[in-house]
This record gives sequence, C-alpha cells and structure tokens, in this order.
Amino acid sequence: ASARLDFHSDYGTQFSPRVSALYLPGRWTIRASVGRGYFAPTPFVDEIDAAGLSRLEPLGNLKAETATTASLDIGWARGPWEANLTLFGSDIDNATRLDPIAPTRVRLINIDGTTRLRGSEMLLRFRRDGFTVTGSYVFIDSSEPDPSGPGRRQQPLTPKHTAGLVGMWEEHGKGRIGIEAYYTGRQLLGDNPFRTRSRPYVHLGVLGEIVLGKVSLFANAENLLNIRQSRYDPLLLPQRAPDGRWTVDAWAPLEGFILNAGIRLRFGRE
Repeated sequence: ASARLDFHSDYGTQFSPRVSALYLPGRWTIRASVGRGYFAPTPFVDEIDAAGLSRLEPLGNLKAETATTASLDIGWARGPWEANLTLFGSDIDNATRLDPIAPTRVRLINIDGTTRLRGSEMLLRFRRDGFTVTGSYVFIDSSEPDPSGPGRRQQPLTPKHTAGLVGMWEEHGKGRIGIEAYYTGRQLLGDNPFRTRSRPYVHLGVLGEIVLGKVSLFANAENLLNIRQSRYDPLLLPQRAPDGRWTVDAWAPLEGFILNAGIRLRFGRE
C-alpha cells in the first residue's frame, strides 16, 4: 500500500492512494492493483502541440482530472509455454478536451461526465530450440460523453480490437530471422470530413541477419502491404481547423513500404 499527497497552487490538495497485491501459487502469478490519481490540466495537449498556442484561449476555471484505476494480471508458465491475461479499467472524471468557440479560436474545457475504459489483454508465447512465437490480442472498450448530444460515444482513435503474431528464430553465431503481423481494427474519427470511422488494416514486417565471423549482414522490411492512410483519403483538410491544424488525425501508417539493410562489424576478441 502506498499514498501520495500533493499541494497544488491552482487545484488544491490531492490525495493519491494505491493498493497492490501479489500471489504466487505454484506455476501461477497473480497480481492485483487499485488506485486513484490526478492530473493538473495544461495547455500543451496534442492538438495544440501540432499548431502552437496562438489560437488557444487563456485557461479558464478548470478542474483537475481525477482517475480511478484497477487491474488484475494472471500469468502461467510451464515448459516452453507461457500465458498471460490482464484485465484493466479506469474511470476519469473532469477529463479535458478542446472546444471550438470561433473559426480561429479554441478553449480547453472539462468534459461533463465520466470517461470510462474497460479492456483486456491476452498473450501466449512458445519457446523451444531458438524458436519463439508470440501471439497477443487486446480488447478496449473506451467511451466518453457525446459532445453532440445525450448518450455516450466511443473515444476517437481508440480501436476496440488489436492483435499481433510474432515469430523469431535465433542462433548465436549464425543469425536470426523473424516475421511479424499486427492487426488494427476500426477507430472512431473526430473532426474528419472524409469519414467517421477508419478502415481496419494489417501491418506486416520481416527481418533477417546472417553472421559471417566478425561481419553481420542484416535487412529489415516493414509495412510489406504498403498500407498508407493517404491511399484512402486526403491528409489535408479542406480548410484550416479552429485549433490551427491543416491535417487530419493519423489513424494508419503515413509511410508506405520501408526497406533498410546494413553491415555490422565487430572488433576485438569475442
């Protein structure tokens, strides 16, 4: 158990407690944690960082953001197998967001209501004779009060479903080769005139290295499917946003296929 006490000149006294527990029955590892914390709002949010502070109104009567979080982590290992399941959640009160008040002006306000996040992450790994295969899946249900009316909406730029599969073979003194595949599901998009939800996509990559004495040759290829956001919609907005940005939010890779290769030299005795 731990606790932290902060005295803030603008947001008063903030108390942040946390309780954690660890239990190790045999091959299992079980961790649990619950806590509370706060965040003092600042003008340097992502949207403002992209365009500068010139369009932001001076901070008004804001409240500190407060969050209550909890997580449960269950792990298991036996022989070449390893598995892990994590459940997590958080409730954020007084979260901040930008609010347009004129064609060229924005202000930072507190959201009325609670921003909620619930999710889980599953991982399965197999290791044997230099081979490692790792599979993962993440589910996130994140919602916030809908600024356009009653009810709630999914948080923008937060995919509900993501998954990954990574395979690697490595032997000391000979080399290694690996392949990776990542899936990203649909995301709600905010302030995007071209679409309200993103497209799902798969990101593929491969790497390899050959060791020839003190010389190693390596190559790395990323985004083999050449996924680019600009292939679906323009990146430039039809007109400048009130916060000063000229581009839409990034929801997919902005670069296409990437290939790099090189030579690594080792000196001295091994």
